[in-house]
Amino acid sequence: MILAGDIGGTKTNLGLFHEQQGKLVRVAHKRYPSRDYPGLEGAVTDFLRDNPAKITSAGFGIAGPVVNNAVRATNLPWVVDGAILSKHLALDHVWLLNDLESDAYGIGLMGPSDLLTINPGVPAPQAPQAVIAAGTGLGEAILFWDGQRHLALATEAGHADFAPSTEQQCDLWKFLKARHEFVSVETILAGSGFQRVHEFLNPALRHPDFDAPGADSGPGITERGLSGECPVCAATLDLWFEIYGSEAGNLAVRTVARGGVYVAGGIAAKIMPKLKDNHFVAAAVRKEKMQAFVAQIPIHVVLNEDLALMGAAYIAWKRR
Repeated sequence: MILAGDIGGTKTNLGLFHEQQGKLVRVAHKRYPSRDYPGLEGAVTDFLRDNPAKITSAGFGIAGPVVNNAVRATNLPWVVDGAILSKHLALDHVWLLNDLESDAYGIGLMGPSDLLTINPGVPAPQAPQAVIAAGTGLGEAILFWDGQRHLALATEAGHADFAPSTEQQCDLWKFLKARHEFVSVETILAGSGFQRVHEFLNPALRHPDFDAPGADSGPGITERGLSGECPVCAATLDLWFEIYGSEAGNLAVRTVARGGVYVAGGIAAKIMPKLKDNHFVAAAVRKEKMQAFVAQIPIHVVLNEDLALMGAAYIAWKRR
């Protein structure tokens, strides 16, 4: 049995898989609040207590750079060490991947019903592909063709500097720079960035969920913005998705991703109307000297929220 995990700053998603007729089949699955545990071993122990199985291989995608098969999580106070997990699971080896690397390997497992195409472009299946995912943080990854299959390359591009492309975005950068030592792309395009953009647009308007202890104001902003209940929330969504689209376009031109850009992460699936309108694609395409080129790059939204979990299971399966 294969044990797989998708570990993020908010939730830890664990699953059991087995091979059936050359395909991975999930047989158990549960999500745990990450911050309820001091480390991954506790969540794994609870999961296997409820789902007893003989584990033959294991793989985990984790938000953070993987060095020597260990990760200091970026948005979670965990250090995940593959050697320690191997002993915990009585395995020779446990595969640790960056979470977006897991996402990237999951792309090949997606079917037509798992994807929504928002820019058809001109498909080039063996060309490089790119994955961008906003959630608790912002992640990006690249897929390149080795002659037989796509291989994933992890990045930490979410922590690169935010590059404003309009006067309003320049003003947003100045607003954030006055409050933060660094203004990375993730400063805006993580879930917490919704409140930062809202405060920039109207510092005087504060909703109750802005100041509630431990509250996440992002869902409230998106709900009020989509319904039109709050014009500032609606403007927040417009600006946030304009910046998200621009960063997706940056990733496309940096990697020449003619094979397609895949938009993953928990936020995309929850705010589909904003990805379907013109803000995202228009901002992605608007690149100096590259507009016609980027317009030909397919852009797909990943609807399957288990993308990273499936990618981690795939690596554990293929590399065992």
